Amino acid sequence: MTQQLQDKKVAILVAEGFEQVEMTQPRQALEEVGAQTHLISPKGDKVQGWNHFDKGEEFPVDVVLDEADPSNYDALLLPGGVANPDLLRTQEKAVQFVKSFFEAGKPVAAICHGLWTLIEADVIRGRTVTSWPSLKTDLRNAGANWVDQEVVVDQGLVSSRKPDDIPAFNRKLIEEIAEGQHEQQRLSA
Repeated sequence: MTQQLQDKKVAILVAEGFEQVEMTQPRQALEEVGAQTHLISPKGDKVQGWNHFDKGEEFPVDVVLDEADPSNYDALLLPGGVANPDLLRTQEKAVQFVKSFFEAGKPVAAICHGLWTLIEADVIRGRTVTSWPSLKTDLRNAGANWVDQEVVVDQGLVSSRKPDDIPAFNRKLIEEIAEGQHEQQRLSA
């Protein structure tokens, strides 16, 4: 086991209804290479995961969103699930939290429906991304170049379509965090 991300802290922002595997597998991959992860949510105590249309497990929240400081983290992970990003994009604190990672040039990784929150944060314009296919029109309308690929990296922004893409998503997420800040990402925020 390598410790290539030993000194890195990764924020994982979720609300109720996140796709469980899109949080648990990337989180495990990050921790296996030494990163410290914090599950951040608007809801305190615990947050409910989902396995597609069925309720999954509850997970303890490490930091309540109101108390989360983006400057304490080196990267941001945004799992999908339909309800999760839809709830996050209606909360100004969550939108600003996401936007701050782009303003600082820090790596951001979003999978499946997780990119909806990026649209609300207005950080997607001019970016090449992928997502669950139903977001294609939303992303294009927000100024993104949507492509149907397993994983896409655009100046520190990592995106993938679905749970089947998680192995490739994890590799690129780890690689981008290891590279550190991306000046081009900061300039486009």
